[in-house]
Amino acid sequence: MNDSNPISDEAWLSLVFREHQRALMGYATHLMGDADRAGDIVQDTFVRLCNQPREQIQDRVRQWLYAVCRNRALDVLKKENRMRSLDDNDSQTSRDGDPQMTAQKRDSAKQAGTLIGALPVRQQEVIRLKVESGLSYREISELTGLSVSNVGYLLHTGLKSVRSHLATIE
Repeated sequence: MNDSNPISDEAWLSLVFREHQRALMGYATHLMGDADRAGDIVQDTFVRLCNQPREQIQDRVRQWLYAVCRNRALDVLKKENRMRSLDDNDSQTSRDGDPQMTAQKRDSAKQAGTLIGALPVRQQEVIRLKVESGLSYREISELTGLSVSNVGYLLHTGLKSVRSHLATIE
């Protein structure tokens, strides 16, 4: 262990896993359309992390994890010769005490998920990376190979479309 790495590699890997496993699992589940297959993708991503020199990726570990996860998922989907839509069938359960409000929020989330699922695949992906995974425009740009301005455009037009459809429904 050198001075720039105050914690052991094992402790660092454990920390990275705890911080990113849940978000990566959600992202992979959307890409794969199946939680079991997504679990395999995420597990493979973390196995690959264990085999990387820490000093080469620790400053950009989040971007690295998403890139590996995405590439691995796309490889699996190509191998299976089927690309699945990035649709969101699970809605967040509200913790409000009002059952009517909870049902309304669940319906709105389901409608938004359906509308996002109807968007072009690139828009779906950048929206999910921004909203669900909390990545910055730059991180999304590096992950997808799109320019930062293109990421912003796709986010803006995709979310504008979802908002306008939701406004007509409500």
